[in-house]
Amino acid sequence: MDQKNGDARSKRKQPPTSPSSDRPMKQIRALEQDSDYTNGNSPVHTKYHDGNGNGELDIEMEEDPRLSRVTTATADTAEWQATIEKVVKNVVSIHFCQTCSFDTDSALSSEATGFVVDAEKGYILTNRHVVGAGPFWGYCIFDNHEECDVWPVYRDPVHDFGILKFDPKAIKYMPLAALELRPDLARVGAEIRVVGNDAGEKLSILSGVISRLDRNAPEYGEGYSDFNTNYIQAAAAASGGSSGSPVINIDGYAVALQAGGRADGAATDFFLPLDRPLRALQCVQRDEPVPRGTIQTQWILKPFDECRRLGLTSDSEAALREAFPKETGMLVAEVVLPNGPGDKKLEEGDLLIKVNGELLTQFIRLDEILDSSVGKKVQLLIQRGGENMDLELDVGDLHAITPDRFVSVAGAAFHDLSYQQARLYAISTKGNGVFVCESAGSFRFEGSYSGWLIQSVDNKETPDLDTFVEVMKGIPDRARVVVGYKHLRDLHTLNTSIITIDRHWSAKMRLAMRNDATGLWDFTDIADALPPVPPVPRRANFIKMDNAKYPKAVDIVRSFVRITATMPVKLDGFPRGRKTGHGLVLDADKGLVIISRATVPYDLCDISLTFANSIIVDGKVVFMHPIQNYAIISYDPSLVNAPVQSAKLSTTPIKQGEETIFFGFNQNYRPVVAKTVVTDITTVAIPASASTPRYRAINLDAVTVDTNLASQCGSGVLIAEDGTVQALWLTYLGERHSHSGKDMEYHLGLLTPMVLPVFNQILGGVMPKLRFLNVEMHTVQMSQARIMGVEEEWIERVEKEDPERHQLFMIRKIDSGHNDGLQESDIILTLNDKLVTRVSDLDIQYDNESLDAVIVRKREQIRIKIPTVPTEDLETDRVVMFCGAMLHRPHHAVRQQISKVHSDVYISGRMRGSPSYAYGLAPTNFITHVNGRSTPDLDTFLEETHKIPDNTYFRLKVMTFDNVPWVATMKKNEHYFPTLELLKDASEPLGWKKIIHEVDGKGKGMMGEEVLEGRDAVDVEGGEGEA
Repeated sequence: MDQKNGDARSKRKQPPTSPSSDRPMKQIRALEQDSDYTNGNSPVHTKYHDGNGNGELDIEMEEDPRLSRVTTATADTAEWQATIEKVVKNVVSIHFCQTCSFDTDSALSSEATGFVVDAEKGYILTNRHVVGAGPFWGYCIFDNHEECDVWPVYRDPVHDFGILKFDPKAIKYMPLAALELRPDLARVGAEIRVVGNDAGEKLSILSGVISRLDRNAPEYGEGYSDFNTNYIQAAAAASGGSSGSPVINIDGYAVALQAGGRADGAATDFFLPLDRPLRALQCVQRDEPVPRGTIQTQWILKPFDECRRLGLTSDSEAALREAFPKETGMLVAEVVLPNGPGDKKLEEGDLLIKVNGELLTQFIRLDEILDSSVGKKVQLLIQRGGENMDLELDVGDLHAITPDRFVSVAGAAFHDLSYQQARLYAISTKGNGVFVCESAGSFRFEGSYSGWLIQSVDNKETPDLDTFVEVMKGIPDRARVVVGYKHLRDLHTLNTSIITIDRHWSAKMRLAMRNDATGLWDFTDIADALPPVPPVPRRANFIKMDNAKYPKAVDIVRSFVRITATMPVKLDGFPRGRKTGHGLVLDADKGLVIISRATVPYDLCDISLTFANSIIVDGKVVFMHPIQNYAIISYDPSLVNAPVQSAKLSTTPIKQGEETIFFGFNQNYRPVVAKTVVTDITTVAIPASASTPRYRAINLDAVTVDTNLASQCGSGVLIAEDGTVQALWLTYLGERHSHSGKDMEYHLGLLTPMVLPVFNQILGGVMPKLRFLNVEMHTVQMSQARIMGVEEEWIERVEKEDPERHQLFMIRKIDSGHNDGLQESDIILTLNDKLVTRVSDLDIQYDNESLDAVIVRKREQIRIKIPTVPTEDLETDRVVMFCGAMLHRPHHAVRQQISKVHSDVYISGRMRGSPSYAYGLAPTNFITHVNGRSTPDLDTFLEETHKIPDNTYFRLKVMTFDNVPWVATMKKNEHYFPTLELLKDASEPLGWKKIIHEVDGKGKGMMGEEVLEGRDAVDVEGGEGEA
């Protein structure tokens, strides 16, 4: 969203993450970019139209306390000083995590402020945008730095306040007191102080004077916004950490609640009046429900001059002014929701004169009447175009149209559309489809992570959550169904997609109910998965490309298959949760396909293959090459009744300058073809991603061609006119751009002779067990080699034996932990007495446990024996999810880029709203100790963490990627984040086994055995990279 008049002032503390230019959401921090390991502040900024003709203003919620200016009132009197000294003991710093996305809130970890309003029963008042729409887990810190757990017991459906509960007995070293709420003392001209607590570390005391009592509630854009209330305005210049701060007068009474402020640097802040918070508190104190009535209409305060233009008669104005001599405006209908109580009766622009025969100009009195009339009728007198109209409206229950439950299925989460969302877009709360609060798994749609409404599934309408659940219960695992959906920002367009229902990684259908007594989500399994329908053979024909010039070449279309890989958990720093590309069928009889590892990065995934744009079958990973960027996929050929053709691979390498035919698939997956020339075949180095280590190809010769199609196509081949494939055209995943955060991809050719040795083994039924030199090399020219000590006879030998390439290889980087052979800057002359000038000369490494090498080291020529290492251990085969952190052995890319592996407990990612996120565990960190005990591997880590009771603090010694040690303290949360392990196991149907190590009492933690539920790219910070 555009930022006007300077940068926003963000007031809620952010977790360690970098800012984002994505759409701001005022009740949370702005969505993070991918650089999860860095520190940064995310401004929450939006435009606000105040409804009073003041145009658009920059508004912010009270957010990031790290930006706080510690300000005290200047020249405070002794009376003010005494008041503040008393008040600060009641102010607390709130640290909290919303564990999952719900309604207007995303999963997040953050901080804010609150103050004690009942010291005996333990109630704290703060903002609704802090409490959130659903439960959170968190704690508060008092002025003397005592800490206790807090949980929400009430959040208002509309107004920006909520109530938290804590155990007063937990505070032992400070007498507790409460601030009395006195909304009647908020008056224009009153001197006030805003007392905020910045993360329990420093106090922010800001002075101001109330200037207005009748400002409309600020509109914060998408997501949560307060409405149907007036706000108090003051020039206090409140800054960081002041969300939920008390606004006090000189007598120490709370007269308002800090909520928002201008984001353009102006010293203007907005406070919520305390009339409705006081009523709600009294209900909660009496253990009574808090009735909230609604006619599903948004009202706005407009001055009398505007109301006259809307048709306000002079008689009515006179009556209102006489009854309320200090008032200068009245309530006007702004949004009337379809199918609500006011629909077809009230209209936008109607002027509210009386309610139940009582003249009325203020929100507070309207709230009082509606809240006391739930389930009853109210009489309204309105003016429309100068004419009086009497209306009778039913008063609905506001809580009934505010979701308190969601259902998770197929990796995503859903609930009915809330009044908050419906009001923002002026649509009905009923019949518009099911709201996707967690757009992940099978229901991860392109374009946006939030705001989707499911209209139908499997050609069955889904107008509400109950209907949606019944529809989903009848859909078997792995079924492909048609889904119709709209976005709240574009309700004119019905989108249609075909999705695959995942009920294997996310097997259970689970209901989460908000429990305001315990402050938790209560989880219940409501349906098991139906088994998948056995696949049946299908027939199809490939398209025909009428190209008389190269008929055999274009017939390669029958050897291509579209492959989609869906990753339920993001590992190894791979930045995407779903990737699609084209693979080449190498053997149609045995069902073997080769595909880039930029499409299939690891084997913890679902793979679907589409033949002839018609037949869809499942596949599985057979082999992944550790350094050459390709994987071999298998499928059941008996299911494909189509003229699939095995590609014929060339056994001799194509040469620079030779003509060839480029056949590829563009971004729209359309085949394209062009005659071209090989411009170069050279050793390339795919740049390493310094901030996000992930798989990349190394030590490879890449082919480039002279056609613009090459940069547009991520999949294809270079093919001779007789139909022989000379090179594979693959996508290579590269570095993450440091400024844009985008992941770079390179499109290059891989010579087919490089693939044949491995493929022939697989074809013969032998699984390749490759070995390799754990080094990254780059080429040096003869001029450089001579300076580095290579003798002239070797230079002459290179020129003689390889007249096309006058080059040698120098060691650029050695994998950590392997310094017993080659060293960095060594130049390789021969391996097993064979001169090495090309990457293909390195193939000797695959089948030998050691190699005899002649090298030049520090200008000396020496002969050494170089050990090779097995490649089976390079792929991740075990994942531990602990407190929301994804842990596994450092994958190969990490070992390539780091000089020392500090531990085999490597943080690859973390879940938003989890302890690992809240306490700052960053991807690319290593955990070396738990509570002072060394944890060199996952076994010892699990052994030590199993000793830690639930909801208990423990210590972690952590080492950053840059070798900086630090200590983290964390609190365990087994209800939402039990410890789960994924083990590669060929005997399991999915190839992986799930093990639950712990879970709260009844085994009904948020994730439980369904740890993957709703934990796709939205929640999991792609550790080292996120889509």
